[in-house]
Amino acid sequence: MGLGQLVSWSAMPGILEAYGAVPAAGSPLLAAALIVAELLGGGWLLARPRSRALAPVWIYTAVSVAWTLLGLQAYLRGLVVPNCGCFGVYLTQRLSWFTLAQDGLLLGYAVIMIRAGRTAAREAATGRVATR
Repeated sequence: MGLGQLVSWSAMPGILEAYGAVPAAGSPLLAAALIVAELLGGGWLLARPRSRALAPVWIYTAVSVAWTLLGLQAYLRGLVVPNCGCFGVYLTQRLSWFTLAQDGLLLGYAVIMIRAGRTAAREAATGRVATR
């Protein structure tokens, strides 16, 4: 997602402005923050898939919460968002209940990763390994 947004940099502030959550002057900053966080968290998770570090999980969670809140508030306000911006200008889809359901699944995955990470950290601290 972050790569699609990065190569769509010039369009991202406009995409985010459609959500009506930040003033036009703040949309480039929000776009930069989301893109950097997605690239950092996603790159970390891909480069070190067995890492026990919770930092990339929290980054993923923060990005997922941000996109969910952007979408939910726009949807509830009845705003028309022709491109959710998940992949920048690529694989576009309008904001709808289906997009919000996808966001909910991403949040569910964040919860699973947080729980798994905490369990792994607890097991490492106590020196035991759970048998599953």
